[in-house]
Amino acid sequence: MEFLDLTLKYVVVPALVFIWALYNKVQQQSTDIAVLRATTLANKEAHDREFKAMQESFKAVMVKLDSIEQALRK
Repeated sequence: MEFLDLTLKYVVVPALVFIWALYNKVQQQSTDIAVLRATTLANKEAHDREFKAMQESFKAVMVKLDSIEQALRK
């Protein structure tokens, strides 16, 4: 009986505490990873929108330059 008591006190309980602490740490890291993924996705979408707007602006400038060039050739 004494062996069982010592085993529980010095092996099983510390192992359970270690496993519980490890589980909590992994859960926190999983949450952090999910937040980082969401932030990265939001930044990528914003970048893509900005890039598309810049492309449209550039196309508009090129159209104006083409019309100016055509007017000057006449």
